[in-house]
This record gives sequence, C-alpha cells and structure tokens, in this order.
Amino acid sequence: MGSPCELQLYGDDAAEVARVADAARAEVVRLERKYSRYRDDSLATRINQSAGDAAGLEVDDETASLLDYAAIAWEQSGGLFDVTAGVLRRAWDFPSRRLPARAEVEALLDRVGWSRVRWERPVLALGEGMQVDFGGYVKEYAADRVAALCHEAGVHHGLVDLGGDLALLGPHPDGAPWRVGIRHPRAPERAIASVALARGAIASSGDYERFMIVDGKRYAHILDPRTGWPVEGLAGVSVVADHCLVAGTATTVAMLKGRVEGPAWLEALGLPHLRIDQNLAVAGSLAASAALSRETTTSSGSKPSRRRASPAREAAVNVRKPVA
Repeated sequence: MGSPCELQLYGDDAAEVARVADAARAEVVRLERKYSRYRDDSLATRINQSAGDAAGLEVDDETASLLDYAAIAWEQSGGLFDVTAGVLRRAWDFPSRRLPARAEVEALLDRVGWSRVRWERPVLALGEGMQVDFGGYVKEYAADRVAALCHEAGVHHGLVDLGGDLALLGPHPDGAPWRVGIRHPRAPERAIASVALARGAIASSGDYERFMIVDGKRYAHILDPRTGWPVEGLAGVSVVADHCLVAGTATTVAMLKGRVEGPAWLEALGLPHLRIDQNLAVAGSLAASAALSRETTTSSGSKPSRRRASPAREAAVNVRKPVA
C-alpha cells in the first residue's frame, strides 16, 4: 500500500488469531496487486492501457463497485473527488522540488474529468491519454475489507492500520477505547490531538505528506482536478465514520474545498471530524472531546505534553495519502 501497515488483534486462541492475521495480510496484498498503478501486471494498469479504445474494457464486480462509488463521490462532491485526476502527476514531480509550468499543467486538464469517462457497468471506456487512479481510495477500501474479514472470523477486538487509515474492530477486551493520535501538520513525529474511539473508522488527509516547498510556499500533493494545482487552505482534516472508505473520501473532499468551503461542508456532512488550519488551530465537532497537545496553545519550540497509553492501547494516525 506504499505506506506502513499494522494489524493488532486480540483473541483467546493464538493459532487462530495468527491464521486470521495471515488472511488479512493476504487480502491487502491481493488488492495491492490488483489496483496498484506501479505494477505492470495490475488491473489498474490494464485499464489505463485501454484508454482510447472506444470499445472499453469489461471489469469484474469488485472493480465495478469501486467505480460506482467513484461516480457517486464525484457527483456528490461537485466533481472534486475525481479518480481521473491522477494523470496530473505527469506534471507534478514532488520529489524533484520543481514547479511545473502552467502550460504543462493546463495541457493535461482535457484528460481529467469523470464526465469524460463512459461507464456503463461493467464496461469502462477512457478517452485517449486518460487514466483511472484507484490509489486515492483503495487503501481505505482495503482497511474495510480486512476489518470485515476479521469480524467474519470472530475477531471483534483490535484495529487495522493501513498507512494511517484505521478501521477499528472494537475496543480492547476490557472495553477501553483506542487512543488515536492525530498527526501534527508541522511536526510529523508528534500528535497535535488525540481522540478515543472504540469502533468505526478514522481517516486523515493533509498538506504535509508528499509536499514540496518552493520559494517559501508549500505545495501539497492533493491536486484540484479543476485547476491541476495543489489545494490551499486547510493543513489537515480527520473524519470518523462507520467505514474507512467514507471517512477517507470526506477528508479528501474537505481538503479540496479549502479553508472557507471545507469547514462548512464538513459541518453539513454531519460526520465527527477535526480540522486544522494553517495557524494550527484545531476545530470541528470532535475538538471539544479531543485531547489537544500543548503545542496547539504554546510556542512551536515547546515540547508537547502528549499523554501516551501503553503501546497496545494507542494507535497513531499518520496522515496520507500514499497510494496503492
């Protein structure tokens, strides 16, 4: 999944828990192999290689469901959640610390837009030069799949952590919730806040993963499909939902909507959330109940007073979004 992954499971039978863990790992590997754009043998690569073929490509039921979800998310986000925007990476090479020319970005925009895709389940047809990138949401889907697999196997206490996207199977056996740290946007080894969760899922997105700073300005890896340029405004967003896929989609859309529209959209959505602005102020419906680090109220040189639980009691959200 292009990021650190962790599985913590409780069970009375060590051998059975190990079997479930092996099955969970196998499921993550299966999805990685199927949807990674970095693999020549993946379905994602085969789909993108079919671009320009008017006949399109027939896909399996699982992929069709993911594409149905992408279509709904695109519509409900006003076109901001767009799985065709991955082609913009041809212009944006963040490790190089080189800003693309505006003409370079604009030349790619006619290859971006779900409205340019012909999706008639189970056939997908992409225009010439277009791509579909599952990386923006397959990791969250994988977390949900692994959680479902564990529940089906009778494991109801533990968590799935795929690169900071968490699906919680249930609390610790004694009923204690997990303490989930929200990564500090400007100090990645620290948490800016923490929330207590027993079940459900939490996902985060921010401007501090795979970014570059040029002439003092930060350019985030989350690209606006309308302009081809990085989002501006919010430093980070974390959302809690029943499913990690929904939580992850909400964080991405909120980041894309920016400083003004993002908070209002999150409030209207009604899901528990935290948002962090460029001044590191923490707000949102979870802010009142979250344990905030002293870093949010003292100078940046101060050490945080993050109260840690035992390693088995705490999971840290490392904000995304690495892709499959």
